[in-house]
Amino acid sequence: MPSARRYSLTKVRLLHLLEELKANSIEVGSLCLPPGSSKTEVESMMTSLLDKEAVPETISTSLAESQTGGMVFWGPHHRYLVMPPFPVTKGSFSKTCEIEPLYSLMHQEFLLGLVMVRLGEYGIGVFQGEKLLASKVGTGLVHARHRQGGSSANRFRRHREKQMETFFTRVCQHAREQLEPYARRLDYVLYGGTKETVLDFRKQCHFLHEFDKVTLDRLLNIREPKKSGLAEGIQEAWSSRVIQWD
Repeated sequence: MPSARRYSLTKVRLLHLLEELKANSIEVGSLCLPPGSSKTEVESMMTSLLDKEAVPETISTSLAESQTGGMVFWGPHHRYLVMPPFPVTKGSFSKTCEIEPLYSLMHQEFLLGLVMVRLGEYGIGVFQGEKLLASKVGTGLVHARHRQGGSSANRFRRHREKQMETFFTRVCQHAREQLEPYARRLDYVLYGGTKETVLDFRKQCHFLHEFDKVTLDRLLNIREPKKSGLAEGIQEAWSSRVIQWD
């Protein structure tokens, strides 16, 4: 079984890869699967590209778990699974390299909402494709955790929880101000920051629940939402996960 490497590709780099694959289209077959396929269904479809015994388990597991589906490109010298940032809508198979499903997807001008939160810092943006339409960034006072015990620690904990509540309330209001004008047209919403903080924030900010059906489950790894967070966030939002076999 060939060894596998995992990495991410920005939109530009993925388009370059697709062009490279297209140049070798005669020797590369392709399979496109939308999200929702079971592991068994993926394995069955993969037999159109290679023998069942030769199907890497990583492909079937990754595609079955992918919220956006994916495309497999398989040939003697080019073996890739690409899981795009946004869902593919139709399944297809070709004995030659058919890049159109991904190429078309990556040129869509999706309306995206980005909400990035870390304790004491936030960034909210609305993008048409990669163009910023509206944004708000800022900070708020939230003390770091207190590591000592005793009654003073309990008072500090309650004070810190109040700071978090105040901070989340303010960020939620800013999220409403930025997202509400586009609410009916948003294609997808993505969150970024610290997982625990984002989960706590979403529990408190009930306004954001109306976007649950269009929220993608991946978390953007943004360290500083206030500074370059929006630029980094939209680049990561358009990045694809790739598995490559040698």
